[in-house]
Amino acid sequence: MKKILSVIIIAATLFVTKSANAQEKAKWAEKDAFHKVMSETFHPAEEGKLEPIRKRSQEMMDVAIAWKNSTAPAGYDKEKIMKDLKALVKGTKKLNKNVQKNASDNDLKEELTELHDLFHRITEKCSGEDHH
Repeated sequence: MKKILSVIIIAATLFVTKSANAQEKAKWAEKDAFHKVMSETFHPAEEGKLEPIRKRSQEMMDVAIAWKNSTAPAGYDKEKIMKDLKALVKGTKKLNKNVQKNASDNDLKEELTELHDLFHRITEKCSGEDHH
C-alpha cells in the first residue's frame, strides 16, 4: 500500500511540475517583432554582411518605437524596462540616420552590436529570458 501511495504522490508531483512549466507568459507581439528584425540583421552583420541592416534600419526603428509605445501583456514589467526601451529607440534612430548617411560597415556593425546587447538586457529585465 505504501508503494502505491508513493507512486501516486510522485506521479502527481510530476504532473503539477510539468503543468506549471507548460504555462508560458503571454506573447508580446511588439517585442517579438523587434526580435525578428534584430535577429535577421545582427547575425548576418556578425559575418560581415551589412546589407540586411542597410535595407531594414527604418523597419528596425519603426518596430522599436512600436514596442516602446505598446501595452505590455500580463506578466511583463514594462516600467522596469522603459528607460532601456527609450534608449533602444534613440539608438535605432541614430543607426537609421547613419545608414542614410552611408556610414562605414564597421560603424554600423558597432552600433548594431550595442543595440543587440541592449535588446538582450531588456528581455532579461522584463521577463527573465534571454534567447536569440
